[in-house]
Amino acid sequence: MSVEIRRAEGRAELDALLDLRHRVFCIEQGVPKREELDGRDGDAIHLVAVQTEDSRVLGTCRLLLVDRTLQLSRLAVEPEARRQGIASALLRAADREAAAVRAKRIVLHAQTYARELYAADGYEERGRTFVEAGIEHVAMEKRL
Repeated sequence: MSVEIRRAEGRAELDALLDLRHRVFCIEQGVPKREELDGRDGDAIHLVAVQTEDSRVLGTCRLLLVDRTLQLSRLAVEPEARRQGIASALLRAADREAAAVRAKRIVLHAQTYARELYAADGYEERGRTFVEAGIEHVAMEKRL
């Protein structure tokens, strides 16, 4: 399987990444749709992992720039494509986006089961765990 990591292009890819997020967060994890769709997608950069053979969106994450901080959220990967390096590749692409806008740090709220993924990419935990959308999270930060 060959995968390209890049910014989402066009309405079809935006629809596909929103569908992936809905299936992962709302259906698989039980996050209420009103919390998953928070009205900030129009202001965001959306990264996608696209299977090159059929242009299928296998993964995505969302980036929002606030001052010199890049907020990473909504990282989702198709269940059958997990543990193949797609999430890590999306994190590397987020690093490139952060460098392009001269961000000083990247912040995120990691579901606690995934904290090792982010730690392996240089993120450090900040504070105690908390519940968001009914799921235990921890704030993490990567200084650039």
